[in-house]
Amino acid sequence: MSDRQQRHQQAMQKLKSHVDEKIAAATEQRGLLLIFTGNGKGKTTAAWGTVTRALGYGYRVGVIQFIKGLWECGERDRLIDDPSLEVHVMATGFTWETQNRDSDTAACLEVWREAERMLADPDLYLVVLDELTYMLKFGYLEFETVRRAIANRPPEQSVIVTGRNAHRELVEMADTVTEMQETRHAFNAGIQARRGIDY
Repeated sequence: MSDRQQRHQQAMQKLKSHVDEKIAAATEQRGLLLIFTGNGKGKTTAAWGTVTRALGYGYRVGVIQFIKGLWECGERDRLIDDPSLEVHVMATGFTWETQNRDSDTAACLEVWREAERMLADPDLYLVVLDELTYMLKFGYLEFETVRRAIANRPPEQSVIVTGRNAHRELVEMADTVTEMQETRHAFNAGIQARRGIDY
């Protein structure tokens, strides 16, 4: 075995030992708060991937879609017939299309009531609050209302929040935060969003 191969093998053994130590130290069992944020593509896609994973294990899942609700959604269309999945969509769609703060706020509060019910349901293993960050940023929901509902959820329930500009205190609450970083986006080069790829 060459010196290079030996060094590689030693590095891999060290990495494996480190991972084994982390696994052994992870003894706490409870639901997680995950935030998928940042300017890059893939936040909602990652959330739906986790929904698919949870459904695959037979868990019950709830999804609330703020903002994008009226858009086509291939993942939602594919999974909606699963009896273990419950989806609620904010009625007004993108807020910058309606330009009516009163109707947007009413639509947000209506779908938020469904979110609060889900966040109190111990039978829901996973709840996704897709694009919730915008509701906080635009002031349609009070942060304290959201914080309390998430903090008081059943201990085994995991929650995923998606959207850009995640509220700082929400990030502090989270167990896992993934920031999608945009290096390049086709839209900026004048390429239209592609069905089956972007939505």
